[in-house]
Amino acid sequence: MPELPAEAVARWQAEKADLVELFARAQRELGGVAAVRLGPRPTVLVTDPEAVQHVLGRHPDRYVKRSHRARMLAGEGVLSATGDAWKRQRRMLQSQFTGTGMRRYEQRIVEAARHAADRWAGYARTGERFDVGEEMRHFALDTIWRALTGRPLDDRTDRELAAVARVVAAMPTLPADAAGIPEAVAADLARIDAVAHAAIDAARRGPAGDGLLRVLVEAGEEDPAYTDRLIRDELVTLLVAGHETTATTLTWLFLLLDRHPEARVRALAAGPEGSAERREAIQALVSETLRLYPSAWILPRHAAEDDTLLGHRVEAGTDVIVSPYLTHRDPALWPDPERFDPDRFTTAGARPAHLGAYYPFGLGARACLGTQFAVRESTALLEVLLPAYTPRFLSTPAGAAYSITVRPDGPAPAVLG
Repeated sequence: MPELPAEAVARWQAEKADLVELFARAQRELGGVAAVRLGPRPTVLVTDPEAVQHVLGRHPDRYVKRSHRARMLAGEGVLSATGDAWKRQRRMLQSQFTGTGMRRYEQRIVEAARHAADRWAGYARTGERFDVGEEMRHFALDTIWRALTGRPLDDRTDRELAAVARVVAAMPTLPADAAGIPEAVAADLARIDAVAHAAIDAARRGPAGDGLLRVLVEAGEEDPAYTDRLIRDELVTLLVAGHETTATTLTWLFLLLDRHPEARVRALAAGPEGSAERREAIQALVSETLRLYPSAWILPRHAAEDDTLLGHRVEAGTDVIVSPYLTHRDPALWPDPERFDPDRFTTAGARPAHLGAYYPFGLGARACLGTQFAVRESTALLEVLLPAYTPRFLSTPAGAAYSITVRPDGPAPAVLG
């Protein structure tokens, strides 16, 4: 297997450059399956669509998740669970995010979007400065909170759950041993636990079937595996996965529209309000944003057995990194890949046909459960905000920060009107 020279890795380590730069170089120079020696054993970087499909889609039992950086926060929730426990948890939650399950949450998504529009109407009246990223965080958290509990997000819960973003941002720097967590992070985890346990208690007292959290509580009444701890872990997992990535995507989208205002004009001109044509065009804005800034920029896996990947031998025990971010920016797949072009998703033949060429929410058995939910809530919000408001940014982030998500590396203050 082609391997990036040791001197290139040493130079990267000496310069403390972003890991994404090292991986991007490996992809450019070595192709879609490349080895990068970050420790005693090579790490295999996978960006080729066929190899992506092989690892994530066809052979998830050969390339497994071991631990997850979010385990400290999400515990044994479905995001970080493995083996039979993961299969059981995934099966239970799957129905909530497809078909009938999604229809159950449609009204709550619409109500959260209307609430966000009311907030923006207030900013337009007063000329008040606000942060677009914070507004997107509030909207996404309100949406998932309504889906979980049946209630809108209250101010106190909103303040307490701001701790989620702080823990997620700190996660790459945290020690593996929970005993070494800084006091501030431990305090934030305690805040999140308090909110979760209060919500679980309220769900137990509430009416049957009222929100996704009630579904988890009812599962605990029938399945002893669903202890209070696991219900807490699933709740926090859904909170984290259900708002952090959506908020980040929407923030990037507004920043991209600021640089490409013609894309907003074209989307709104695609059809009248409420039409299928306009909705498709708005979904294309979301899809193209996710191409440039997928929900997770890397998907770590571990080779559980020997395998051959596009003619290259992969030994059991090898760490494998699949990168949607780099696949989505491969010029062999996406012409002029750095350009923001939503028409890629509305024009026939404008995007690669291979399934492994576009996977912003992952691929295969461990693809994100909430894909439909995330796209629907993003579209619902944009349907009410784009026709009425164009944020004028007072400053914009200089670049991207690569953590669990790819997020803007600074605030995005703006005014309306």
